[in-house]
Amino acid sequence: MTQSSPQPLFWDEVVANAQKGHDSSEKRPFFSLAPMEAVTDTIFRRVVEKAGAPDVYFTEFTNASSMIHPKAKFSVQGRLAVAENETQPVAQIWGSRPEDIAGAAKLLPDMGYRAVDLNMGCPDPTVVKNGAGSDLIRHQDLAAQLVSAAKESGLPVSVKTRLGFYDPMEFRDWLPVILQQDVAVLTVHLRSRKEMSKAPAHFELIDEIVAMRDAIAPNTLLQINGDIKSRAEGEALAKAHPGVDGIMIGRGIFENPYAFEESPRQHTLEESIALLKLQLDLFDEVNATVTPKHFEALKRYFKIYLRGFAHASALRQMLMETHATDEVREVLDRELARVYAAVAADQHIYRDNAAASAEMAAATAAKLAREAAES
Repeated sequence: MTQSSPQPLFWDEVVANAQKGHDSSEKRPFFSLAPMEAVTDTIFRRVVEKAGAPDVYFTEFTNASSMIHPKAKFSVQGRLAVAENETQPVAQIWGSRPEDIAGAAKLLPDMGYRAVDLNMGCPDPTVVKNGAGSDLIRHQDLAAQLVSAAKESGLPVSVKTRLGFYDPMEFRDWLPVILQQDVAVLTVHLRSRKEMSKAPAHFELIDEIVAMRDAIAPNTLLQINGDIKSRAEGEALAKAHPGVDGIMIGRGIFENPYAFEESPRQHTLEESIALLKLQLDLFDEVNATVTPKHFEALKRYFKIYLRGFAHASALRQMLMETHATDEVREVLDRELARVYAAVAADQHIYRDNAAASAEMAAATAAKLAREAAES
């Protein structure tokens, strides 16, 4: 991606780093960890980096209006916190007022950020009610104004969006609007807002989107998101659709924290417990030095590390009854020797990434089938 402006420098580096160590004749996509509400904070990003690092990270989405408000800005500072030894992420912000987006984006360089991403795909009803997120698909002129406002920061501006609001085929009118804004990266979640995550991602539309990008904005990098569970799946997708530059993984990280590792292997229970303990330590660090953290939010992560082995359910249930990180550590100290012995006695291989993903996919499909039958 070569342009005269300094805007794409950050993304040039991401692309080059993804290719490093590989045959230059074979294009490799860059991989990113998706921005996820109440998930991709400085704590979890560092856990993922330990498990298997992507090429680029995104923050939780952050309200631009709060960022510039004299009082509200303190309530969102934790969302943009970056540890000293952490790989610098892309800041994702959202809003519906160009002046707010411009003001928020201008704060980011002094915070160490080198790129900003605009959320134009969030399906949350509260965000949509405020005219932001996926609602911008229905207000295309405003969307263009927001991109222009973000560019006032001097940072490379990217956009993450969906195919459409009601219908995925709306992408034919919607995506050209964003591509015409000369953004550094366009990330497309291959579903409409109405589909949420209940329908399969529309991989069949990728080639048409690639052709659209090539015709309108050949310098814009195209990143694909939705139903991609691992680096291997992403590489296969990019190989099948050569115009794809990047792959974003979101919910797949909950099925397999090692989703980004380049050489997949089976991981021991001890390794996964070590990730959980790292998250506990980082939680305490951020809670003490950056911003107050709610312990209950930690519980959503237990299933990432504690599944796929004998007695996992019983151990998870014990942890769900805790109320502080020290209580979690106490349970682990008390129970792990017994769990390790049980796993060994069962001759149970703790984790097979492909099998774990397949089981989760089957469970999700069964749930969707039940919901469809009941509706």
